[in-house]
Amino acid sequence: MSPPPPTCTTFLLSGGPSWSALLGRRDSLTANQAGANSSLPSPFEGLTNITAKFTAVGLNTNDVVALSGAHTFGRAQCRLFSNRLYNFSGTGSPDPTINSTYLTTLQQICPQNGNGSVLANLDPTTSDAFDNNYFTNLQNNQGLLQSDQELFSTTGSATITIVNSFSSNQTAFFQSFVQSMINMGNISPLTGSSGEIRSDCKKVNGS
Repeated sequence: MSPPPPTCTTFLLSGGPSWSALLGRRDSLTANQAGANSSLPSPFEGLTNITAKFTAVGLNTNDVVALSGAHTFGRAQCRLFSNRLYNFSGTGSPDPTINSTYLTTLQQICPQNGNGSVLANLDPTTSDAFDNNYFTNLQNNQGLLQSDQELFSTTGSATITIVNSFSSNQTAFFQSFVQSMINMGNISPLTGSSGEIRSDCKKVNGS
């Protein structure tokens, strides 16, 4: 009898969903950091650019919001958001979409011209749990990264309705997150003789 397909347990162990992962996925034989950096959204990007990058690989607006929900746990370095605290878009002032109390807290963690490698929680409310509080945080203007808060603060964006839906219904978020992770895993899979099926996922076979 074949063993059951593996499940993604990182999210499950922190209170989130799990799902069956497809076996036999081929990995590249080389890494391409420049290619990854050009296609992955930056924490400094606006929603239009972020959505365009998702659309270019066949993902939709619901995928954008659901996958962003992974920021319900984890940390980010000050250098990735300190511009929002002191000089947003060159204005010399903080990002006006940041909750004022949250702004004060972040400025204490990340003082101006301080250590850019200091970490702050992506989710200031339940930092180590996989839940839907990320979306409630956005509603309260407590998104840490610009790319987070723009999901809710971009006037007229279709993402606002999705944020509201996930905030009020954790089950809907979990279901969408699982489907979006599957969708992302199916982006341009290597086939035929391209790449290899690794015996150890973190390194090329034979290395």
